[in-house]
Amino acid sequence: MTATAAAATEHTDFRHILIAGAKTGAMTAGAVVAYLAVFRSLEAGMPRSGILALLTLAAGVAASFLPARWVGARSTEGVASAAGAGLFGTVVFMAIDIIVLRPVKAYPWTWDAIGGNSTWWYLPIWWMLGTFLAWMGAIITARSASAGGILRLAAPVVIGAVVLVSAARLSGLVFLLPFQTGLAYTGLLGLAAVVALVRKS
Repeated sequence: MTATAAAATEHTDFRHILIAGAKTGAMTAGAVVAYLAVFRSLEAGMPRSGILALLTLAAGVAASFLPARWVGARSTEGVASAAGAGLFGTVVFMAIDIIVLRPVKAYPWTWDAIGGNSTWWYLPIWWMLGTFLAWMGAIITARSASAGGILRLAAPVVIGAVVLVSAARLSGLVFLLPFQTGLAYTGLLGLAAVVALVRKS
């Protein structure tokens, strides 16, 4: 595909990036609400942890690959636009978080307590994470040999994360399963993006 043809399939205008980001932020909020619903409705134990880990994976896949799909990432500009949508998505979620979730005390603010009851220590980390996920997902999408579905693109990373977490837990490295799963997914997503870049270089 030529650069001109790739650009023709992309939607990299600022308005489209904001729309994609708003959808990403709303989707993230929905995932958080679903997570909280499961957390509150089930007793502590492996079934709850397993479901929460699956929700974490699903949200990670969506945040990684949907921005690229919405902007049609095929070139460097498309990848950057998807990353921008990911960043704006974190801002949109932050607004929903502050306006809706905090007033109803949706969850305990452990992160605030760790940071001396201030949100500002973790907000930049959240912005970077959301941008990183969308950026890496866009690289994988743009470097894919064919325009396959999101599940096909994400499958190697998801399977790798499940295997890695399983191996870690069998070896005795056990901590919160949803966090462990999210950490494995994020690391392997970055690795998959690097591999995609090397293969196409």
